Amino acid sequence: MSEPIFFHVDVNSAFLSWTACDLLWNKEIDHDLRAVPSIIGGNQATRHGIVLAKSIPSKKYGIITGEPVIDAKKKCPGLIVMPPDYSLYVRRSNELMDLLCSFTPDVEQYSIDEAFCDFTGFELMYGPPVLFANELREKIRDELGFTVNIGVSANRLLAKMASDFKKPDMVHTLFPREIPDKMWPLPIGDLFYVGHSSEKKLKSLGIRTIGDLAHFDKDILQSHLKSFGLVLWNYANGYELEFLPDQTIRNKGYGNSMTIRYDVKDAETAKHYILSLTEIVTTRIRADHAMIRVVAVSITDSEFRHCSHQMTLSSPTDITEKIYKASCSLFDELWDGSPIRQLGVHTSKASFDGYHQYDLFEGPRIDKLRAMDSTVDNIRSRFGFESLKRACFLEP
Repeated sequence: MSEPIFFHVDVNSAFLSWTACDLLWNKEIDHDLRAVPSIIGGNQATRHGIVLAKSIPSKKYGIITGEPVIDAKKKCPGLIVMPPDYSLYVRRSNELMDLLCSFTPDVEQYSIDEAFCDFTGFELMYGPPVLFANELREKIRDELGFTVNIGVSANRLLAKMASDFKKPDMVHTLFPREIPDKMWPLPIGDLFYVGHSSEKKLKSLGIRTIGDLAHFDKDILQSHLKSFGLVLWNYANGYELEFLPDQTIRNKGYGNSMTIRYDVKDAETAKHYILSLTEIVTTRIRADHAMIRVVAVSITDSEFRHCSHQMTLSSPTDITEKIYKASCSLFDELWDGSPIRQLGVHTSKASFDGYHQYDLFEGPRIDKLRAMDSTVDNIRSRFGFESLKRACFLEP
């Protein structure tokens, strides 16, 4: 039986890279944004004026993702700032996913710029996994114009850890036998799902590296971090368990998640983020001429506790308002009031026959909503995602 082989494909500085490619392709600029200090910064729901993506040269100035754009410009007065264009990102993301699906039917999209590919048993077709990963990396660069990192391993967790090694445009392996040399010496903050809060708690226990955590007493760890401590212990030892909690949907679907820069403590703000995520997801659904039947919402709180809930709709839909209302209903049922660190909206059971069954009496209203979504998509496609905003997203 073949050894499991998973690739984690991660676009390097996705938003900035996709913007740079588009500007060069349309000959709007004569220099590559990726080669100069530059950022993508703008509004995303209520996140006003923050750095969403940065070029490698901008790192030399200490610019970090998530900081206010005004602070980034103070660090680098000549910094080039470009607004986000989510319609562009959706198109480029779809191009990447289509390319990956041409090589394997088992592609799991983790976010708009990341995907897991199961290549178990494909050695006879594509050759040695690392050699093929490099060929795939070069094909993406040559055909789509942007670079990716690819992590190769026996499970998704280690493949994702590997893709975060040296960037950009690289292939890295992290097989279980390589964990002691490649993963254990890394600082504890590099372990998947270790945030600032949990990093502080782990360091207070004397845990400085991933290896320290891997060899730490599990009972003591559980007493301080509860069940999340055991999850991290397993990750530190390369055990996947229920890895990637946002991936609650296994069949064909569309989804996106967002790690929020501050803890969200009220439902109104949380639903603004849900609306922002829903708009991105439904734009992708309609771009593929799809209809979805299942909607799911996931929440990760400030203590890294994860929960999710899903519902089946009465009929397939691609309408933003219907999916948003379903998501809000799921959120209300799911949220226990704990501060929210991450939100996700996912959909599944997609169909592509263009068929929609109207609920009784809803026909005229649904037609109006569909016409409105189509108009919004067309405007954003021509002038950018930020060209048309809902009133709730406007700055006061």
